[in-house]
Amino acid sequence: MPEQIWTVWWAWIVLGFGLGVLEVLAPGFIFLGFAVGAVLTGVLVGFGIVGPGLPLLLLVFAVLSLVAWAVTRKLVGTRQGQVKLWDRDINDNP
Repeated sequence: MPEQIWTVWWAWIVLGFGLGVLEVLAPGFIFLGFAVGAVLTGVLVGFGIVGPGLPLLLLVFAVLSLVAWAVTRKLVGTRQGQVKLWDRDINDNP
């Protein structure tokens, strides 16, 4: 029986780097959590910590992606005082 692609550790790493490239193309920390989750899933599969079952791998990927997204949002998300308040309209005459 041929080996399934999701059971190969390097496939998760490649997926993570691909999502990292998407993050560069679409900034805003949209794909960064998924990229970190995929790389960490690949590491866990590589060390044999997570078994080859697809439902378990998807669950691990989802949980790690959510945690990575929350940490990223906490570290580099919106800061207090970052919102620009306009007190004058550009169309108002001085």
